[in-house]
Amino acid sequence: MEQRQLGDSGLFTSAIGFGTWEMSTTMYGHIDVDEAAQAVHSAIDHGVTLFDTAEVYGPYHSERLLAKALGNRRGDIVLVSKVGFQYDEDNRNAGRNSSYDHVIARTEGCLQRLETDYLDLLLIHWPDHDTPFEETMSALNRLKEDGKIRHYGVSNFTPEMMAECEQYGHLAANQVGYNMFDRRMESAVLPFCAERSIGFMAYGTLGFGLLSGAFTPETTFGEGDWRHRGVAFGLPIFQPDEFAKELRVVERLKAIAADHGRSVAQLAIAWTTGHPAVSVGLVGVRNERELKENVAASEWKLDDETRARIDAAFEAEGVPTHVDSPQAV
Repeated sequence: MEQRQLGDSGLFTSAIGFGTWEMSTTMYGHIDVDEAAQAVHSAIDHGVTLFDTAEVYGPYHSERLLAKALGNRRGDIVLVSKVGFQYDEDNRNAGRNSSYDHVIARTEGCLQRLETDYLDLLLIHWPDHDTPFEETMSALNRLKEDGKIRHYGVSNFTPEMMAECEQYGHLAANQVGYNMFDRRMESAVLPFCAERSIGFMAYGTLGFGLLSGAFTPETTFGEGDWRHRGVAFGLPIFQPDEFAKELRVVERLKAIAADHGRSVAQLAIAWTTGHPAVSVGLVGVRNERELKENVAASEWKLDDETRARIDAAFEAEGVPTHVDSPQAV
């Protein structure tokens, strides 16, 4: 597995990261927890070193399941978690909070659930518009000084927000959605990260399942699945009319992948991780079969002709890639 540096942080990770949102057991419908745990060990054996989670996944379920799955292999990986939300008495998301005391306290909770003394990377999950970034950065610097985290960064931040944060400390990474169906980051965020030597962690590499090749026109999402709402981070990609057109694009992409003896999921991973400013592409994994398929895409470098065919597939079906759409923050 190719190892890449997150910006200029000195922190090296695998080009493909293990995303654990699906392990929350509450946001992606039913998963087999035991299979997912086995996939964690298999991932490490196949060279995957970065594991990404967050307290809000569940909340708390994903962190606990990951800790259980890792067992004594914590030292073999780069462990990432995220804070920045507050919860009501029923553990429901009650809004964003990145105040100094809250960030400190919530990070302690992450460490306890993950059964570790430190995080390799802590991210602020979404910008809190009611707390000055200077205050949030002060908390991150304190956690780093105390040895609770090795590096810090942000998630879903615009260039303007990152620039303000950088007045108070250097960000190791920004984690934002990026895939063939959502190219908003190409207009400003990716160039900014490259210019400032900030690592870029792409989530949603498989288009939240669209690029897995598993969906059909009959696919529906239950109320326990967040895609049931039809909107993904400000884009209507799971609305019925859009979904039908997108599936036709996926059929075209399958043909392109098949010409290389690959799957459409592997094509999607290679496309995202092939951007020169992308440090790591996060992929959700439910079982060992999916893991092996994802890992096999890590060394595939797409040529210009293949990338042009991909763009042509979107144009043929009139499906937008949202390059010029505003980032949802």
